[in-house]
Amino acid sequence: MLFRRRHPLRKKDRLKYFVWPPGGWLRSFRYLGKRILRLGDSPHAIAAGFACGVLVSWTPFVGFHFLMSAFIAYVIGGNLVASAIGTAVGNPLTFPVMWWLSYETGIRMLGGAPGDAALLPDVDEPPAWAEMLPILKPMLIGAVPLGLASGLISYLIVRQVVRMYHQARRRRIVVSRPRAGDPEAG
Repeated sequence: MLFRRRHPLRKKDRLKYFVWPPGGWLRSFRYLGKRILRLGDSPHAIAAGFACGVLVSWTPFVGFHFLMSAFIAYVIGGNLVASAIGTAVGNPLTFPVMWWLSYETGIRMLGGAPGDAALLPDVDEPPAWAEMLPILKPMLIGAVPLGLASGLISYLIVRQVVRMYHQARRRRIVVSRPRAGDPEAG
Protein backbone atom coordinates (compact mmCIF):
# COMPACT_ATOMS: atom_id res chain seq x y z
CA MET A 1 0.00 0.00 0.00
CA LEU A 2 1.29 3.44 -0.86
CA PHE A 3 0.57 5.33 2.37
CA ARG A 4 0.63 2.45 4.84
CA ARG A 5 2.85 2.72 7.91
CA ARG A 6 6.01 0.68 7.87
CA HIS A 7 5.37 -0.33 11.49
CA PRO A 8 1.64 -0.50 12.28
CA LEU A 9 0.43 1.39 15.36
CA ARG A 10 -0.42 -0.52 18.49
CA LYS A 11 -4.02 -0.38 19.69
CA LYS A 12 -3.00 1.85 22.58
CA ASP A 13 -1.37 4.35 20.20
CA ARG A 14 -4.36 4.28 17.83
CA LEU A 15 -6.64 5.19 20.73
CA LYS A 16 -4.25 7.93 21.87
CA TYR A 17 -4.09 9.43 18.36
CA PHE A 18 -7.87 9.23 18.03
CA VAL A 19 -8.28 11.38 21.15
CA TRP A 20 -5.27 13.62 20.49
CA PRO A 21 -3.84 13.52 16.95
CA PRO A 22 -0.09 13.93 16.39
CA GLY A 23 0.55 17.63 16.02
CA GLY A 24 -2.68 18.48 17.86
CA TRP A 25 -6.22 19.28 16.81
CA LEU A 26 -5.27 22.68 15.40
CA ARG A 27 -2.96 21.07 12.84
CA SER A 28 -5.69 18.61 11.87
CA PHE A 29 -8.25 21.38 11.39
CA ARG A 30 -5.79 23.46 9.34
CA TYR A 31 -5.23 20.47 7.09
CA LEU A 32 -8.98 19.98 6.62
CA GLY A 33 -9.38 23.69 5.90
CA LYS A 34 -6.76 23.53 3.17
CA ARG A 35 -8.41 20.44 1.71
CA ILE A 36 -11.71 22.31 1.47
CA LEU A 37 -10.13 25.38 -0.14
CA ARG A 38 -8.36 23.29 -2.78
CA LEU A 39 -11.42 21.35 -3.92
CA GLY A 40 -12.10 21.89 -7.61
CA ASP A 41 -15.77 22.79 -7.40
CA SER A 42 -17.83 25.96 -7.19
CA PRO A 43 -17.89 27.85 -3.89
CA HIS A 44 -21.62 27.09 -3.59
CA ALA A 45 -21.15 23.33 -4.03
CA ILE A 46 -18.24 23.20 -1.59
CA ALA A 47 -20.08 25.27 1.03
CA ALA A 48 -23.30 23.29 0.58
CA GLY A 49 -21.46 20.01 1.04
CA PHE A 50 -19.65 21.28 4.12
CA ALA A 51 -22.92 22.57 5.57
CA CYS A 52 -24.47 19.11 5.09
CA GLY A 53 -21.66 17.59 7.14
CA VAL A 54 -22.12 20.18 9.88
CA LEU A 55 -25.87 19.66 9.95
CA VAL A 56 -25.57 15.87 10.24
CA SER A 57 -22.92 16.15 12.98
CA TRP A 58 -25.62 17.24 15.42
CA THR A 59 -27.41 13.89 15.19
CA PRO A 60 -26.52 11.06 17.58
CA PHE A 61 -26.00 8.57 14.73
CA VAL A 62 -22.19 8.67 14.74
CA GLY A 63 -21.59 5.69 12.50
CA PHE A 64 -23.83 7.09 9.78
CA HIS A 65 -22.66 10.72 9.57
CA PHE A 66 -20.67 10.19 6.36
CA LEU A 67 -23.52 8.37 4.64
CA MET A 68 -26.17 10.85 5.76
CA SER A 69 -24.13 13.90 4.78
CA ALA A 70 -23.18 12.39 1.42
CA PHE A 71 -26.82 11.60 0.66
CA ILE A 72 -28.02 15.10 1.55
CA ALA A 73 -25.13 16.70 -0.35
CA TYR A 74 -25.89 14.57 -3.40
CA VAL A 75 -29.57 15.55 -3.30
CA ILE A 76 -28.87 19.31 -3.06
CA GLY A 77 -25.87 19.29 -5.41
CA GLY A 78 -23.15 19.78 -2.81
CA ASN A 79 -19.61 18.50 -2.95
CA LEU A 80 -19.35 14.99 -1.46
CA VAL A 81 -15.77 15.40 -0.24
CA ALA A 82 -16.68 18.67 1.50
CA SER A 83 -19.62 16.93 3.15
CA ALA A 84 -17.29 14.28 4.56
CA ILE A 85 -14.91 16.96 5.81
CA GLY A 86 -17.83 18.87 7.33
CA THR A 87 -18.63 15.91 9.56
CA ALA A 88 -15.33 16.58 11.35
CA VAL A 89 -17.14 19.36 13.19
CA GLY A 90 -18.56 16.53 15.26
CA ASN A 91 -15.56 14.95 16.93
CA PRO A 92 -14.77 13.46 20.36
CA LEU A 93 -14.21 16.93 21.78
CA THR A 94 -17.44 18.49 20.49
CA PHE A 95 -19.89 15.57 20.66
CA PRO A 96 -20.65 15.87 24.39
CA VAL A 97 -21.51 19.57 24.05
CA MET A 98 -23.45 19.10 20.81
CA TRP A 99 -25.48 16.21 22.15
CA TRP A 100 -26.22 17.95 25.44
CA LEU A 101 -27.37 21.08 23.58
CA SER A 102 -29.51 19.09 21.17
CA TYR A 103 -31.06 17.10 24.03
CA GLU A 104 -31.84 20.24 26.06
CA THR A 105 -33.22 22.03 23.00
CA GLY A 106 -35.37 19.01 22.18
CA ILE A 107 -36.71 18.84 25.74
CA ARG A 108 -37.66 22.53 25.55
CA MET A 109 -39.28 22.08 22.15
CA LEU A 110 -41.32 19.17 23.51
CA GLY A 111 -42.55 21.35 26.38
CA GLY A 112 -40.36 20.03 29.17
CA ALA A 113 -38.39 22.09 31.63
CA PRO A 114 -34.64 22.53 31.16
CA GLY A 115 -32.74 19.79 32.92
CA ASP A 116 -35.58 17.25 32.75
CA ALA A 117 -34.04 13.79 32.71
CA ALA A 118 -35.54 10.98 30.66
CA LEU A 119 -35.67 7.49 32.08
CA LEU A 120 -32.26 6.08 31.32
CA PRO A 121 -31.97 2.41 30.33
CA ASP A 122 -30.77 -0.08 32.92
CA VAL A 123 -27.01 -0.58 32.68
CA ASP A 124 -27.15 -4.34 33.25
CA GLU A 125 -29.37 -5.06 30.24
CA PRO A 126 -28.63 -4.24 26.61
CA PRO A 127 -30.73 -1.19 25.73
CA ALA A 128 -33.76 -1.85 23.60
CA TRP A 129 -35.11 0.65 21.09
CA ALA A 130 -38.06 1.50 23.36
CA GLU A 131 -35.69 2.32 26.20
CA MET A 132 -33.51 4.53 24.02
CA LEU A 133 -36.40 6.44 22.48
CA PRO A 134 -36.91 8.83 25.44
CA ILE A 135 -33.34 10.02 24.91
CA LEU A 136 -33.14 9.87 21.11
CA LYS A 137 -36.43 11.67 20.45
CA PRO A 138 -35.44 14.96 22.16
CA MET A 139 -31.93 14.72 20.72
CA LEU A 140 -33.24 14.36 17.16
CA ILE A 141 -35.85 17.09 17.57
CA GLY A 142 -33.27 19.43 19.10
CA ALA A 143 -30.67 18.56 16.46
CA VAL A 144 -32.85 19.90 13.64
CA PRO A 145 -32.85 23.64 14.50
CA LEU A 146 -29.29 23.56 15.84
CA GLY A 147 -28.04 21.70 12.77
CA LEU A 148 -29.91 23.99 10.37
CA ALA A 149 -28.61 27.12 12.11
CA SER A 150 -24.99 25.93 12.28
CA GLY A 151 -25.23 24.56 8.73
CA LEU A 152 -26.46 27.92 7.42
CA ILE A 153 -23.74 29.82 9.29
CA SER A 154 -21.04 27.43 8.08
CA TYR A 155 -22.42 27.64 4.51
CA LEU A 156 -22.14 31.44 4.50
CA ILE A 157 -18.64 31.42 5.98
CA VAL A 158 -17.24 28.61 3.81
CA ARG A 159 -18.76 30.01 0.61
CA GLN A 160 -17.19 33.43 1.24
CA VAL A 161 -13.78 32.00 2.20
CA VAL A 162 -13.69 29.63 -0.80
CA ARG A 163 -14.78 32.45 -3.12
CA MET A 164 -11.98 34.70 -1.84
CA TYR A 165 -9.44 31.86 -2.13
CA HIS A 166 -10.49 31.10 -5.73
CA GLN A 167 -10.31 34.80 -6.68
CA ALA A 168 -6.84 35.16 -5.15
CA ARG A 169 -5.71 31.98 -6.91
CA ARG A 170 -6.97 33.31 -10.27
CA ARG A 171 -5.08 36.55 -9.70
CA ARG A 172 -1.86 34.65 -8.90
CA ILE A 173 -2.26 32.57 -12.06
CA VAL A 174 -2.86 35.65 -14.23
CA VAL A 175 0.16 37.44 -12.76
CA SER A 176 2.43 34.42 -13.23
CA ARG A 177 1.48 33.83 -16.89
CA PRO A 178 3.84 35.27 -19.49
CA ARG A 179 2.19 37.83 -21.75
CA ALA A 180 2.20 37.48 -25.53
CA GLY A 181 4.90 39.62 -27.08
CA ASP A 182 6.87 39.84 -23.84
CA PRO A 183 10.59 39.61 -24.69
CA GLU A 184 11.29 37.65 -21.48
CA ALA A 185 8.51 35.13 -22.23
CA GLY A 186 10.80 33.11 -24.53
